[in-house]
Amino acid sequence: IGGAEETVAELCEAAVNLGKGIGYDNAGTVEFLLDVETGEWFFIEMNPRIQVEHTVTEQITGIDIVRAQMLIAQGHELHGKEVAIPPQEKISRNGCAVQCRVTTEDPEKDFTPDYGKILNYRSAAGFGVRLDGAMGDTGAIITPFYDSLLVKLTASGPDLPQALQRMHRALREMRIRGVKTNIPFLENVITHEKFVKGRATTSMIDVTPALFRFKARRDRAPKLLSYL
Repeated sequence: IGGAEETVAELCEAAVNLGKGIGYDNAGTVEFLLDVETGEWFFIEMNPRIQVEHTVTEQITGIDIVRAQMLIAQGHELHGKEVAIPPQEKISRNGCAVQCRVTTEDPEKDFTPDYGKILNYRSAAGFGVRLDGAMGDTGAIITPFYDSLLVKLTASGPDLPQALQRMHRALREMRIRGVKTNIPFLENVITHEKFVKGRATTSMIDVTPALFRFKARRDRAPKLLSYL
């Protein structure tokens, strides 16, 4: 989450108070909207489930949210020894993490889902890189009957610049042939000046046409195969 520390603290307090007020003690997501001009924040909604972006929270807190959710559903207490999640005021945030959802969507066609067979798939790897896989694999058939998500890619580091550097490297390492993906768009977003400086807003995509200008990647595999 970006923003001043006092704003972050206010949002955390509001989320905890909301959970306490309704007697909710399992994994949930409370969403807010921040006005960057006035500093005011507004409550949007609460989802009574684990959030899709839970990998970011796990990376900077060291808490296994999926495991905790299962144990709480079995009847264990939130702060009991089995779940072992400390009170909110004792949860520390270490470093920064960023998540990209790699999907089989074509950003040049308004993110229209693409279908077909994955001819080649190569994952990213390295220190500070986490992958939560879905359908990503060579030979997988992508159909219109399921979600277009291939893999959730999370990069973490001691600060935002290093987390983004690792994310950019990871996206560049990935190779997916056979279907269109949103990787070129993700690369443009995480390297854009506004995003790097933590000034991205909900209107950034709409007002930044440069995000949809893509450079052709060098594809050495076909050349190598032709040579052989």
